[in-house]
Amino acid sequence: MIAMEIRELEAFLAVMSAGSITGAARLLDRSQSQVTRLIQDLETSLGFALFDRNGPRIMPSDKGVAFHAEAERFISGIEHLRNRAQRISLKEPEPVEIAATPAFATGMVPLALAELPEALLPHTVFLRSMPAEAAVQAVLGRTADFCVTSLPAEQPGLEAHGYFQGRCAAVLSVNDPLAAKDVVSITDLADQTVITLANPFRLRRRVDKALQDANVRAGRIIATSAAMSAVQVASTGMGIAIVEPATAYGPLTAGVTVRPLDVDIPFLWGIFSATARPLSATAQELIELIIRVASARMPDFIAHDPRASGRVADVTYGESVEGDAP
Repeated sequence: MIAMEIRELEAFLAVMSAGSITGAARLLDRSQSQVTRLIQDLETSLGFALFDRNGPRIMPSDKGVAFHAEAERFISGIEHLRNRAQRISLKEPEPVEIAATPAFATGMVPLALAELPEALLPHTVFLRSMPAEAAVQAVLGRTADFCVTSLPAEQPGLEAHGYFQGRCAAVLSVNDPLAAKDVVSITDLADQTVITLANPFRLRRRVDKALQDANVRAGRIIATSAAMSAVQVASTGMGIAIVEPATAYGPLTAGVTVRPLDVDIPFLWGIFSATARPLSATAQELIELIIRVASARMPDFIAHDPRASGRVADVTYGESVEGDAP
C-alpha cells in the first residue's frame, strides 16, 4: 500500500511549477532541505524517481511527468474540499464552479455572468478553462457544478441541459482582401493559410471534411489548441481562421472581422451536470443565461431536444454507415 502525505504532493507540485528545489522552497515558505526531504519521502513511497538529477539541477523523469496530472487533480480536489468546509463553517453561499472549453470560457460564459442578477451572484465564482475531455471529468469528479463543452461528451453519469448547434465562421484580418466580401466561400481558401484547431476528433474533423468535399487544398495549415489562439494568428494577417461560433461571435481581439462561410460546418456543444446532483438556483439561472446569450449571438443557432441524442450523434459523428451499431 502506498502511503503519501499531502505536504509531499504539494512539494512535488511546487517543484514542477518552479522548476527547481530553490524556487519550490520559496513558494512553500520552507527550507530547501525540507523540500528535498519531502520529495525523497514521496519517491520512496511511490517506488520510482520523480526527477532526474544532475548535480544541483533536476529534470522531471518520464514517470514524474505522468504522475504530475494525477497529483494535481488530487490536490485540486483537496483544496476544493477545504474551501467547501470553510464556506460551510462561515455559512457563506456556495460558489458556482464552471468548467468550460476555452472558446466558452473566454466568450459566452463571461457574457452570461455579466447578466446574472446581483441577488444571485455568489461571493465566489470559479470559471476554469480546460479541454473538453477535462471539463467533463471535472463534472464527474464533482469539482465543477456544470460544464460547457463541445461534443462528443457521452459519459455515464452526465445529465444534459441541452445540445446546441451553430455554424463555423471565418475570422480574418481587417486588412485581408477577403474581408471585403460579405460571405467567404470555401473555394476562397484554396492555396491560403488556414488556421484551425488541432484536435482531430472534434471540430478539426469537420473542417477537414468541408475542404475535402469542396476539393480545396489549403496552402498551409496552422493548428492551434484553442480557438482564440487561431484568432490571434489571423489578426496578424498570416491566414484565415475557421472557428466555432462561440469564439467568432463572442468578444474578439481588435484588428479582425468575422465573415460567414458559404458551407455549413456544424459545431455541436452541450451543457452538462452530474446526474442526481441538485444544482443551486444560481447555477440553473446561469445555464439559462448561457443558452440565451448564445442563441442571441450565434447565427443559425439550433437547440436540439436533449432526448434526441441519436440526431445529435449523427451530426457530431456523421451519418451511420449501414451495418454500424446505432
